[in-house]
Amino acid sequence: MSAVIVDAHRKPRSAATEALVALWRVPHIRACMIVLLLYLLVAVLGYAHLLPDHEASVGDAQEPPSLHLARLLGTDILGRSVLWRVLAGAQTAVTIGLVTTALAVPFGTALGLAAGYFGGWVDNILMRFTDVVYAFPSLVLLIVLVTVFARNGDVATRLTIIMVATALTGWGQYARVLRSEILKVKNLEYVDAARALGTANGRIILRHVLPNSLTSLLVLVSLDIGTTVVTFAALSFLGIGAPSGFPDWGQLINLSRDWITQPQYWFTWFYPGVTIIVFVLGWNMFGDALRDALDPRSR
Repeated sequence: MSAVIVDAHRKPRSAATEALVALWRVPHIRACMIVLLLYLLVAVLGYAHLLPDHEASVGDAQEPPSLHLARLLGTDILGRSVLWRVLAGAQTAVTIGLVTTALAVPFGTALGLAAGYFGGWVDNILMRFTDVVYAFPSLVLLIVLVTVFARNGDVATRLTIIMVATALTGWGQYARVLRSEILKVKNLEYVDAARALGTANGRIILRHVLPNSLTSLLVLVSLDIGTTVVTFAALSFLGIGAPSGFPDWGQLINLSRDWITQPQYWFTWFYPGVTIIVFVLGWNMFGDALRDALDPRSR
């Protein structure tokens, strides 16, 4: 009887909480979430300056992995610990992924919401603007923007410009996905009932249309965090991303590109590459699982 009374007074869980609980119960998704939490933890430790100095020399250049903690993954061409630099790169990856997505999502959401809900000439103008952005290959456009605006600034300015440029080339997908969801939701019965009662458009959008259109958008955001990090690593590998010496996984691979064909120096590029793969795979698996949890029809 007491258990029944406790359950009766327990507040019902939200849909998001139920989805996270459902995800946690799946073993491989639980492992994926733990890996992502470890990345986030390392990034937080980096911001708190609790990680070792990634610029300090800990041994000879390109020293192979050993049992010494600082040289557990070997050293790079300047004798710096690959382990410390890989951990410091997690801070860069988390920052780039989350901040860039946070910049792109509101803009893309606003345009997709307006285009889908109001339709007509508003839809035509906003979607044609989106098509113009899509007409340019995103990576090429990003390279041009970064080369023009971020080549000569300091580290903070350069990274800020890169994140803004990445957001400017990536918002279109959010607008398109949300617009398609809005077109389906805005004609449902409960939305028509709200209009019949004289509810203002702003209230209908915020209370009825937008909350029921976010499933696909949330999944896309999760997938895009990993994609953004890969794009930033590609820019660093090409020499136009993170400045030299900045802890970034693409920069680490760039420093070892002259030795990629030499098997004895495999550790200089292998560990940063694996770290990128695990990071992206973790976000992709989380996005797929989130889609299944939020939309049972996609299972």
